[in-house]
Amino acid sequence: MKKKFLEGTVKRHPDGFGFFIPTDIEHPDVYIPRQSMNGVMTNDKVMIEVFAERGSTRFRGEVMKILTRGTKQVIGEFRVLNETTGLIRDEGKGWGEDFKIEIDTELTAEAGQLVAAEILSYPGDPKGFRGKIKEIIGDALDPLTDIKRVLLKNDIPHIFPADVLREAETFEDHVTEEDMRGRQDLRDLPFITIDGATAKDFDDAIYVEQNDQGFKLWVAIADVSHYVRVDSLIDREAYIRGTSVYFPNFVVPMLPEELSNGLCSLMPNVPRLSLVAEIQMDFTGEVLGSSFYEAVIQSKSRVTYGEAQEVIDGNEMDKHKHVKAEILRASDLAKILMAKRFRDGSLDLEIPEVELLIDETGIPYDLVRSERLFAHRLIEEMMLAANVAVAKAFMDAEADAIYRIHEPPNVDALEILERYMKNFGSKVSLDQGKLQKRLTKALQDFAGKPEAHILNILTLRSMSQAKYSPNNLGHFGLGFENYTHFTSPIRRYPDLIVHRLLKKLSMPKSHYKMMTLDDLTTAGTMLSACEQRSVKAERQFQAIKKARFMEKHVGEEFDGMISSVTKFGVFVLLRQFEVDGLIRLENLSKEKMEFDEENLVLIGARSGLRISIGDQVKIRVASADPEAGQIDFEIVREGAEKEAFEKSGPPRLEGLGRRNNKSNDKRGGRGSKESDRGARNSERGSQRNSNRSSRDSNRGPKKESSPSGAKPRRFDQRKETPKAPQKNFRPNPAREAAPKSRKAVALDKMEEKVFEFLSEANKEHGGDGKGFDPEAHLQQAMAKWKARNGNAFAKPERRDDRAGRRSTDSDRGSRDSSQGAKKESGGKPQKSFRRDDGKGKRK
Repeated sequence: MKKKFLEGTVKRHPDGFGFFIPTDIEHPDVYIPRQSMNGVMTNDKVMIEVFAERGSTRFRGEVMKILTRGTKQVIGEFRVLNETTGLIRDEGKGWGEDFKIEIDTELTAEAGQLVAAEILSYPGDPKGFRGKIKEIIGDALDPLTDIKRVLLKNDIPHIFPADVLREAETFEDHVTEEDMRGRQDLRDLPFITIDGATAKDFDDAIYVEQNDQGFKLWVAIADVSHYVRVDSLIDREAYIRGTSVYFPNFVVPMLPEELSNGLCSLMPNVPRLSLVAEIQMDFTGEVLGSSFYEAVIQSKSRVTYGEAQEVIDGNEMDKHKHVKAEILRASDLAKILMAKRFRDGSLDLEIPEVELLIDETGIPYDLVRSERLFAHRLIEEMMLAANVAVAKAFMDAEADAIYRIHEPPNVDALEILERYMKNFGSKVSLDQGKLQKRLTKALQDFAGKPEAHILNILTLRSMSQAKYSPNNLGHFGLGFENYTHFTSPIRRYPDLIVHRLLKKLSMPKSHYKMMTLDDLTTAGTMLSACEQRSVKAERQFQAIKKARFMEKHVGEEFDGMISSVTKFGVFVLLRQFEVDGLIRLENLSKEKMEFDEENLVLIGARSGLRISIGDQVKIRVASADPEAGQIDFEIVREGAEKEAFEKSGPPRLEGLGRRNNKSNDKRGGRGSKESDRGARNSERGSQRNSNRSSRDSNRGPKKESSPSGAKPRRFDQRKETPKAPQKNFRPNPAREAAPKSRKAVALDKMEEKVFEFLSEANKEHGGDGKGFDPEAHLQQAMAKWKARNGNAFAKPERRDDRAGRRSTDSDRGSRDSSQGAKKESGGKPQKSFRRDDGKGKRK
């Protein structure tokens, strides 16, 4: 029999075995036994010999060769081993052994400090797993080190090379006459910028004019491509970075400050080069025609979101009196465009942003909900219109380009979402009519109710991941057939590519060149990965800061709502703060709890107690770990209930659902809501993930749960008479156990012994984020298996590794639900995410 070899990436489990993710996406993941993992680290690219297990759909492999190492440096807490050697422990079990460090007399770290160390030799090498310190980050417990730790951990470039800075210094600090030659002069038009109060990099300005045909919109975007030439030092560095990365009060820019905050930024009352999209629309918002050209503009006013909202609300703003008419006309057009977009099927999800208020020591002193104004939507609608017009120009010309695509959710994800909605009382069927409209209608039915936020989150989870690609598949979330990113070239490299392609298309005699399809494909993959890396870092930072915030509340009690149910516990969103945390299974009940994976419900084997998404519960903050970004809660019990719980024996945990939970929420690096937020887009580069609203003040009276009369199918052999359920959980009404699909029944029958011991391993280690989450990758493998065997089931399905499970840092990146269309429009970061002065220093 001919041997079969595959190339791909390995993920190492804390227990020493691994899982191999093939480059060939059609091949299932492969289990690698412990003895074949010697010297192999998480994220190494390897070649394996693969074997099909007899009588099973699983595959097993042996590592034949390590092709490239996925880890180049190590971040961790320095420990002193002896006079010549230090140590970083393999806390996440992703390396296979501890990392030894040669103590350097020139760069000496003290015990307890965070260090970044270069790897000199890897596990399996005769010299051992060794390296030397490259940088001392600082005290591991110091809040001021949080940003740097997150940047280094995610390999995000944050220091510009000296030659890049020297090239940036060669630019003038103003637009020259030579720069303006051959451009349309629009300096007399009253352009305005509308941004956050702390913004420094203004990359778009707008002007709206009303005429006999309807509205004419000018969207002027900073002409970064005029200064950043292809293959220049700045261009290469920008491509590596891919995007600016935003933290509260701090930004890691894609371009040097001389360009991002200076020459390219559309500051008021100074000439600036721009690439303009001029779009004529009728009075219903239909586009009648568009054109694109190079221009020079001069913004007449720098308006903040709050100031624009004051004008829209009818209040006088003396400083913007000269552009009041421009703001109001733009507001009129935005209302028309927004109504048209939702009428045409754009998905409307409203999930509040969370604002981290951080003091000078790096400690968050409050978490508040960031208000979303109509002024935010105003700019978003203008940016969406420009992005669509540019994408349509590429399609009409049949030119190769890069698009922002967002595929529809697959069948399984929609079935799960519809079941949730019906359990919450919805009567909307998602398989009738245009899907976006059906989803929006279902969510609108719960507007103003406590369930609304949870259902918005569940809808986000069902979404696929948006990305950049030359294959224009449309944007599901926004409901657009043609969509790209054009409006943020200062902070997104894909927009810079689009500018160059658009100039070549609009000005054939220019020096710009079209890119080959292969180059566009490579760029799409690379830049999508950069975006996901940025989102992951932002989530991790928020998780750390939220854990720091909750440290001061350990022992305090709060009301909350269950946002996710897993076999190892439940996640609870607090009402008072934009934070969630885990209640571990052993703290829920001392009786055996069965996990119904199909409906994501925990059921008491004796009492019939049902714990479900949407249940309201009173919790106590048990612990907060800023280093891991974890928060743990425990149930508040009183009186006889507390006494009974404390006297009862240990919980019987055997017999939990054998298959892994698709909604497993890996703990490490987890933003308090990162798993729910993967789909969120706060575009203009921020892409931050937030928590549920703390303003859910209309919760009804406390309800006592009662066991459902219909027993779940997975547990229909139970004969015990249900006891009275605990009073802590107030379940949502009208929730019934849904019948299992034939897919689920078929999968249940599969003998998956690996799942069992992975379940125990994951429960034991808790998924600390430094290691590997095997459940997520097994679910990817199962999704691939189901895709290949789709004919065996009732409904066809699309292969989507992300369907129906709660996202982790590693696999979700930023999915576009077009929540307010913030990310996809290139809309400005909201006030909750401030930028600094662009110098890479804290304010």
